[in-house]
Amino acid sequence: MTGNNRTDKIEKPITIPARVKNREITILDTTLRDGSYAIDFQFSLDDTRRIASELESAGVRQIEIGHGWGLNAESAGLGKAAHTDREYIQVAREVLKKAKFGCFFIPGVARAGDLIMARDLGMDFVRIGNNITQYTEQEDYITIAKNLGFTVSSNLLKSYVVSPDEFAKCAKHVGEMGADVAVLVDSAGGMIPREVRQYIRAARAVSDVNLGFHGHDNLGLANANVLAAVEEGATIVDSTLQGIGRSAGNAITESLAMILEKSGFETGLDVYKLMSSGERLIRPHLVSSGGFEAIDFVLGIARFHSSFVPMVKEVAENYSIDYMKLIIEVAEINRTKPGRELVESVAIKMASEGISNVINDEGIKSTSAEKYA
Repeated sequence: MTGNNRTDKIEKPITIPARVKNREITILDTTLRDGSYAIDFQFSLDDTRRIASELESAGVRQIEIGHGWGLNAESAGLGKAAHTDREYIQVAREVLKKAKFGCFFIPGVARAGDLIMARDLGMDFVRIGNNITQYTEQEDYITIAKNLGFTVSSNLLKSYVVSPDEFAKCAKHVGEMGADVAVLVDSAGGMIPREVRQYIRAARAVSDVNLGFHGHDNLGLANANVLAAVEEGATIVDSTLQGIGRSAGNAITESLAMILEKSGFETGLDVYKLMSSGERLIRPHLVSSGGFEAIDFVLGIARFHSSFVPMVKEVAENYSIDYMKLIIEVAEINRTKPGRELVESVAIKMASEGISNVINDEGIKSTSAEKYA
């Protein structure tokens, strides 16, 4: 509206954090946490000691450690780790002198007592995360963690299942809950830089909470997505040495540090030390010698979390259909938390329509309908 009839609400302008103005970016290395998925959570205490120490020597100041699923994950039936939460935390505390370290915390998996244990052992920060559609379940734990003295991040998992404006509301809300950082999470590695910009920009427009980004590399865009995030105001971004991590892996610490420096951002990291550490300490753990598996691309395209793949494969085998096509169909209905009943119903429909793929030594022999061609 114009003239004397103007009734537009004048919003208080959002101030971009000084760190962004100074183009200083914190790379949070999650090799010892997200990277553990790639080796069935089997990082030894010696691995933890050496990797954490070398990351610190290279200038990394935030390091995430522990079971991939976070505190208390083994007791919750999410995979047996080589060592306990307590042991990982103790080793990190012993070796790290300058860098801060922390663990992941999923409401319903971890407990308040785990936070108290971690605080007593000297842990510095905690990253509280669950599906963005259930993010309000974080509130009590954010309060507890802040009262215990932790720096707290709210990781809004599968952020892409909501719109940029809805993400912005969630980010603002977790900041009001007390979180120090609100993290945009591309759990399936299916976002593209343009989308990342939209989400970060929307959040920055309504809140001055620090913003972070955690992305997977299913479409080969993790590093590019990080760059897009920091260019829009994110100040803390995740990566791993050699990109090791769940599914197709993560943004790559070594190359990301160089990309950010070449783009005018300051990371304070020694890229050559990082390259040496990645080559010696992480590369021997990597199974693949290069290239992407088809399933990684499919998960990225469908924006479907890799943790659901075993269930989908089992159902697909029961109905002799291609599990990758089943993933795509299921994701169209529910990519946040698809249950077995849904997967079964979609599989039955596909089978009834003559979509029956048999996978054998010669590859996939398909009798799929034209809609899947």
